[in-house]
Amino acid sequence: MPEIRTRFAPSPTGYLHVGGIRTALFAWLVARQTDGCFILRFEDTDKKREVEGARDHLMASLLQLGLVYDEGPDIGGPYGPYIQSERLDSYRAWAGKLIDAGRAYADPYTPEQVQGFRELAQKEKRPFLFRDHRPENPPVWDETMPLRFKSDPKQYTRTDAVMGTLTTGPETIDDFILIKSDGYPTYNFAHVIDDYEMKISHIIRGQEFLSSIPNYLNLYEALDITPPVMATMPHVLGPDGKKKLSKRDGAKDVLDYIREGYLPEALVNFIASLGWNDGTEQEIFSRDELIHTFSLDRVQRSGARFDEQRLLWMNGHYIRALNLDDLFGRVSAFWQPEAGAYGDDYKKQVLGLVQERLKYFAELPALTQFFFTDLPVEPELIEGHKQLKKVDREMLRELLVSVRENLAGSDFSVDDLTSRLNQLLESSGQKPAVLFSLIRIATTQAPASPALAETLAVLGKDRSLARIDTQIAAMQPGDSL
Repeated sequence: MPEIRTRFAPSPTGYLHVGGIRTALFAWLVARQTDGCFILRFEDTDKKREVEGARDHLMASLLQLGLVYDEGPDIGGPYGPYIQSERLDSYRAWAGKLIDAGRAYADPYTPEQVQGFRELAQKEKRPFLFRDHRPENPPVWDETMPLRFKSDPKQYTRTDAVMGTLTTGPETIDDFILIKSDGYPTYNFAHVIDDYEMKISHIIRGQEFLSSIPNYLNLYEALDITPPVMATMPHVLGPDGKKKLSKRDGAKDVLDYIREGYLPEALVNFIASLGWNDGTEQEIFSRDELIHTFSLDRVQRSGARFDEQRLLWMNGHYIRALNLDDLFGRVSAFWQPEAGAYGDDYKKQVLGLVQERLKYFAELPALTQFFFTDLPVEPELIEGHKQLKKVDREMLRELLVSVRENLAGSDFSVDDLTSRLNQLLESSGQKPAVLFSLIRIATTQAPASPALAETLAVLGKDRSLARIDTQIAAMQPGDSL
């Protein structure tokens, strides 16, 4: 069996979002299943749209997700260069073969003339085909004008590894530009040459190229090249499931997810599930499981809806599965500045309390602020509380005084705190929603917190009692809460 060689070939025109990453991931999985090669190539022939720094960003995005490539612009390989702008001599050589075979010609028309042809077709209510205006005696091509492919329109029936059997007619084939007047090849020409010279066995790409494939097949024939296996990925759709995911729908830079504290393994799992499943109800896959179970024939043909809430859930699942030492190492850059005054043991205790609630690392400061800072009394936390606002303010104050007296005798171990809180619940006759919420607000000034006994134990006796004193003082008659 020939070696499986897949490629990811982005244009360095911006950041890499979910749709592009999914294409790269599926190509990586196909290669890894057979110990094949996964190749990174930059298609940079549209110099007007190229963005400075995009190449480094694209490479960083792949590597951050663990999609390590075997050949590429920065590491080389046997079939380089892996940047199209460095392969111009190769394209000119192949263009010469097409010219010699009578399958390419110089395009003598100005852009204004071509636009005129297009407007005439529109006026006559017929599709615009450049081949209808093919010059009878084209000039000799001298690279100051575009070079066009001389098509041979025909019907094609082919098998796409995802879309199945597809048939297209001759009306879909036209004379397209091979090399532009600036000397750079078009994608339509260059990728065919690159894939052949780099021995690519499988082309995995987005649905936007589907209508162009008959032209590619026509070019393959003219060059006497056997096409690789083609697999067309359906679009990743926006949250409403009605249109292709865009920046307006929240299609973020994949590195932004990393910066916000999404785990690479969660992102890979989530992106793999966009339009693919293994036929079971399983949702969480390790990287090795994905490699073992992935197959192109299980990729759905319709679009996959991007659901960021599901990504949040999945990332939270992966965070909860980490052991505390591993998690502590990963969140080192996400603590608030005030945490710098505390030792690792204390921060690790805090992290252990919020691990169950943490959905992504950038939430860490908001979830743990009260562990590092004495926050001012916030009256709205009691005044707006569903249960506490029903209780007389003086009763709340007296209740908090009794809590303070009881907890003053505690050693602030979790077991002793738990016992005392249960005793207070029984002696006060209050509901947990009243008593425990009052203590939580007094000691954290936060709308939510981890388990109360564990939170008090980590805060410690002195700080917890001092905060209760502050809350009691703020509840004196005549004062606001």
